[in-house]
Amino acid sequence: MARRSRVEEVVDGIFDDIVARRLVADQALPSEPELGDRFDVSRVTVREAVKTLQARGVVRVESGRGSFVEPVSRWTSLSAVLAATAAVDDASAAEQLIELRRLFETGAAALAAERAQPEELNAIAAELAAMRHAHEIDDLAAFVAADLAFHDRILAASRNPFLTVMFAPLTEVLSERRAQTSRVRVIQAHAITEHEHVLAALRSGDGEAARLAMDGHMQQTLDDLRTHVLHAGAA
Repeated sequence: MARRSRVEEVVDGIFDDIVARRLVADQALPSEPELGDRFDVSRVTVREAVKTLQARGVVRVESGRGSFVEPVSRWTSLSAVLAATAAVDDASAAEQLIELRRLFETGAAALAAERAQPEELNAIAAELAAMRHAHEIDDLAAFVAADLAFHDRILAASRNPFLTVMFAPLTEVLSERRAQTSRVRVIQAHAITEHEHVLAALRSGDGEAARLAMDGHMQQTLDDLRTHVLHAGAA
């Protein structure tokens, strides 16, 4: 694993303070000398760290006044928002992610059913076959990769580049979440069945059927999350 840079260490340290609410919205960050002493880095490194947080919308810099924490509603980094919301209520954050997926993916499935070419449908089917094989040999990493690729190919087949670009920031977050939920083998089995329904609807060319199939998949995902992950963890 690559060693983190000193800038990343400062970014993570400040961000941890924000997530833990040791620094709250509109509160000023410690001064550059204070942060430099805390992390044993130069002022240049501190400034680069603050710039990184500013680029993510987590911090605002006011000339002559200093740097201040922004409210979460203004953050532009999905992973940062997820970390902050999960720290408060991870169960709620997980469910909200599925709500977001539902908005994107049901529409994408409807468009893909009407626009996908035969070779694209075959590629989607190949990802489903890879999911089945990974499930059979109990290869979690391969299962997650094929699951994500199945959905990515549907987005591409929608022929709407805006959908693809807007969904892209979710990829890293979803990979981490899928690895968490897909450790439960019954969830893998349910996912395979739901993906089969989605593929059949895509092959039918019926946009509404594909939308409903994907909506059913999202509901099953939500039900499995609540039953096998959230409630199981609370037990």
